[in-house]
Amino acid sequence: MDISPANLDVSISGSGPSLVFTHGWTDDRTTWDGVVDSLGTDYTSLSWSLRGHGESEVTEPGTYSRDHGLADMASVIDTVDTPTVLIGHSLGGYLSLAHTINHPETVRALVLVGAGPGFSKPEAMDQWNASVDKAAAKIGVPEGAEVLSKHFDSFVLDNMTSITVPTLVVLGEKDKQFAASAGVFKKKLDVRADVIVPDAGHSVHRHQPAAVASAIQDFLTSL
Repeated sequence: MDISPANLDVSISGSGPSLVFTHGWTDDRTTWDGVVDSLGTDYTSLSWSLRGHGESEVTEPGTYSRDHGLADMASVIDTVDTPTVLIGHSLGGYLSLAHTINHPETVRALVLVGAGPGFSKPEAMDQWNASVDKAAAKIGVPEGAEVLSKHFDSFVLDNMTSITVPTLVVLGEKDKQFAASAGVFKKKLDVRADVIVPDAGHSVHRHQPAAVASAIQDFLTSL
């Protein structure tokens, strides 16, 4: 199976220690603009769009697996100084976890924003995948791109204890769907801070970027 990187839409700004921002499904790199702007220019901030999202290349059906997403992420991380800090929202957080499992030497720390580690039970995976199909049909995404958001195994959950880097967990107060995931992270990861942003939902980084940037800045300063 060809997992060579697509032509990806990447934005880089600032200088200093590197931060790599990965968005969630059906979003794009611009969702991080407010956070990146709030953090300022003391970091090399790289945000990118997953294949089939934003201005990144739309590829053929069958080229949107987790392996494809991780190959793309690895190609992006190769362009910055490592070890780097991976900052991911939702699907972007999941992929950041999976990348850290596969390539721990490239990761300095993790910031998980409204993210989850996947599922251990097949029935939970089936329910999630059905919801993804329903959303894809309603929203309209490139053919096959919904696979990137689906779960077919428990890879991250099974290997999460191998992740030893410092971790920040950020959650919107109203993001009840991912509250349980934050609890799992606190049990299995080296969570240095767990920040709940008041009056915010799943897209907390988009709607309250200054609060998310402040949490990230405090975390980075503590490393």
